Amino acid sequence: MANATMTAPVRPLATARTRRIGAGMVRPKSIPLTVVMAILVIYSLLPLFWLFVGSTKTQGELLSSFGLWFSGPFSLFQNIGETLTYDNGVFVRWLLNTLLYVVVGAGGATFLALLGGYGLAKFNFPGKKAVFAVVLGAVAIPGTALAVPTFLMFSQMHLTNTPWAIILPSLISPFGLYLIWTYAQDAIPSELLEAARMDGAGEFRTFFTISWRLLTPGLITVLLFTLVATWNNYFLPLIMLSEPTWYPLTVGLNQWNQQAQTVGGQPIYNLVITGSLLTIVPIVVAFLFLQRYWQSGLAAGSVKA
Repeated sequence: MANATMTAPVRPLATARTRRIGAGMVRPKSIPLTVVMAILVIYSLLPLFWLFVGSTKTQGELLSSFGLWFSGPFSLFQNIGETLTYDNGVFVRWLLNTLLYVVVGAGGATFLALLGGYGLAKFNFPGKKAVFAVVLGAVAIPGTALAVPTFLMFSQMHLTNTPWAIILPSLISPFGLYLIWTYAQDAIPSELLEAARMDGAGEFRTFFTISWRLLTPGLITVLLFTLVATWNNYFLPLIMLSEPTWYPLTVGLNQWNQQAQTVGGQPIYNLVITGSLLTIVPIVVAFLFLQRYWQSGLAAGSVKA
């Protein structure tokens, strides 16, 4: 009876303490932070909304109506058809050119960054610190600063006005190499590689069966960076290419935009806006498709048995 009397008050005290701890763990919502986030979301989505609304208007309605709301007949599908067929379907050619530059250039840059970053992270060799300094220096140099020297070098090699003038510079990604390098140092345990070597696995087999799976989050991150950079590349194709049949979408749409400023040129701003809308669709689809692999890779190994 005495024991029951002594232990009875413990339960309410423990319950109250648990409630205080639980209540302390729940953070109240910050109204200023919510307002700032809402403003940032609106700021990010407003250009996309304007682009979609503009794509639904004819040339006349585009110039005479309010830009942030629909007006006149819904002409989205008509504009898409005219965009794909204008000037003998040159937009489709620009799209295929861009896909070529992205698949070969961005894909090759990601693969080379993966091999180089893995090798620099897991192998020791003379001059490794010098390579690290060169990579950091290359990251600090903007690509536009190298565009003119690259043009002069490629002109001497007779590679200008060819796809190689866009693909070859795109294969170099110092930031992707540095990102894979730093990620591989912690993502791949050295003990795992030693165990694979002791079991008789060669370096290539170890890399393609073990290492690249552990590097998937970093690989997808680099792929997204290089994909977006190559897809939006404008200055390098502008100075390298003079033949419109090799233009990417960025340079081609700018040519359409400047068409109204030429003598006798016909303004086609509705096609420019519709083409810009079609241009961002593959990027959004690629990001949504690769995001699940990115998130699953980041979550892998986060829970220990």
